[in-house]
Amino acid sequence: MCFDWGPGEMLLCETSFNQTGKSEKVPSCPFIYIIRKDVDVYSQILRKLFNESHGIFVGLQKIEEELSGKSRKAQLVRVSKNYRSVIRACMEEMHQVAIAAKDPASGRQFSSQVSILSAMELIWNLCEILFIEVAPAGPLLLHLLDWVRLHVCEVDSLSADVLGGDNPSKHENFWDLVTVLVLQGRLDEARQMLAKEADANPSCAGMCRVLGDLMRTMPILSPGNTQTLTELELKWQHWREECERHLQDNTFAANPRLESLCKIMLGDEAALLEQKELLSNWYHFLVTRLLYSNPTVKPIDLHFYAQSSLDMFLGGESSPEPLDNILMAAFEFDIHQVIKECSIALSNWWFVAHLTDLLDHCRLLQSHNLYFGSNMREFLLLEYASGLFAHHSLWQLGVDYFDYCPELGRVSLELHIERIPLNTEQKALKVLRICEQRQMTEQVKSICKILAMKAVRNNRLGSALSWSIRAKDAAFATLVSDRFLRDYCERGCFSDLDLIDNLGSAMMLSDRLTFLAGFCSHTEAHLRLSSTVYTCPRLEHQSTIHFRTAGRCLTRGMDVIFSAEQTYELMRCLEDLASGRPECGEPDAQRLQDDDIETTKVEMLRLALARNLARAIIREGSLEGS
Repeated sequence: MCFDWGPGEMLLCETSFNQTGKSEKVPSCPFIYIIRKDVDVYSQILRKLFNESHGIFVGLQKIEEELSGKSRKAQLVRVSKNYRSVIRACMEEMHQVAIAAKDPASGRQFSSQVSILSAMELIWNLCEILFIEVAPAGPLLLHLLDWVRLHVCEVDSLSADVLGGDNPSKHENFWDLVTVLVLQGRLDEARQMLAKEADANPSCAGMCRVLGDLMRTMPILSPGNTQTLTELELKWQHWREECERHLQDNTFAANPRLESLCKIMLGDEAALLEQKELLSNWYHFLVTRLLYSNPTVKPIDLHFYAQSSLDMFLGGESSPEPLDNILMAAFEFDIHQVIKECSIALSNWWFVAHLTDLLDHCRLLQSHNLYFGSNMREFLLLEYASGLFAHHSLWQLGVDYFDYCPELGRVSLELHIERIPLNTEQKALKVLRICEQRQMTEQVKSICKILAMKAVRNNRLGSALSWSIRAKDAAFATLVSDRFLRDYCERGCFSDLDLIDNLGSAMMLSDRLTFLAGFCSHTEAHLRLSSTVYTCPRLEHQSTIHFRTAGRCLTRGMDVIFSAEQTYELMRCLEDLASGRPECGEPDAQRLQDDDIETTKVEMLRLALARNLARAIIREGSLEGS
């Protein structure tokens, strides 16, 4: 196929070949097509999703040991809601960008991304209800109703449109609004709309009042209600019989719309399917059907209702979409199929990686190991983290994901961190700090050596020496030391003298570096003492030798800096200087202070030279005796 993954997770592919006279196939296309593995990491809005969710992910790993019992479930539900809030925030921002887009193509692209984010939240919310909340019969339907109301939100804009007019009951969409409210189980709002119809149309006021009473008396298991499921089922059965009686008595025969609403409240499937356009999708149909036919449905029975609802709603006219397959797998409580379908359908690994990690913390994936040595959670986290490393800044997030993959995380991090382009020293220091924190010795050496080589190429020998010492690379330290010595031979002086002076124990890294440090110390002392010229503002002649640095050079320790002969010569020069200073007029306070300083310096030099002379005589005498 002639393709391969290139740097930065890019697929490089040459696709066009022509025959030559020699019957050989050679590339003829002038373009290289670059296919990025994870394009979404380059979206500015989605980067917010990655950054925000990273904090939630790390927090979940850190509190894992503290989770237990009921508090564990509540905490995991809270984490799930935090993930969903991040998805929704990004979706709303993307929606605003799509509206403001001036380019139609960009607008369509952003709108498509909004649809994907909406589907992600829809799936995550359902998984939260079924796998994390693990809602039992009764509360299960309440959660599903909230799920539908949150994700089928056209009713709110429709309500605002109808109620914004002077006479809502005469609005062309009035009955659509009432029907949708009933389909979503928002019966209190539907009753208010019927009251407006009764006020505007006295002929049907009685029918509206009867239907409104049926809506008001419908038994619903509210969160704070203490009644048992058995009590709820009995009340619901009596209420249902009353609805049937009104329908059989033709109470609403004079108004087909009210009669249709009554049939819906009886769970009549034909009446529900007549409202396909208002239901908009099969899972809305499913929840409405359960609300009015089996409000105490058990979780184990959900997949039967889901499959039949999908079949009835599509009616053989179309095939299920990928989203339909994912939701169906969730209703069947097939977690692995949900993850598999999402991995195929979605454009990046963010969703499946974080959802799988959360479900793994719910202890729902413990038994599912993959054949190549990793479990599903770790495999998906590794894939997601690998995609982050393709980005110039998001790679820092990927490090933490690798950290929390106990099997293959460290190996993967080592492989990926070596591919990070070290464009700046600041970035290199970040990478180096990460490696040092994780005791990644080989990577530390490799990075330091790369930086040292760059410094050598730029003739920054001090920096190169620092990096080679940090890498503990004796061979490269020797190379840099040779460069220092060669520069000294050419120029007669050392660059980066302070660095060499302060090597400390690091000079023992290589013999050549030890020699460089010693040679530099001796040469510096000699040169400073014999060649530094100082100009005294009070002297008329500018050629007087000043021994300002001699004291520092001679008092560095117990080393013999100069031989006895050299010391005698320096002492003679010092006395010549001290006795040869001319008088400069009447002394004032400043001159007297300067004279005191000069005298002190001369005395310090005399003392230092005397000490050196004593050490030199002892040393030279010892050498002659041996």
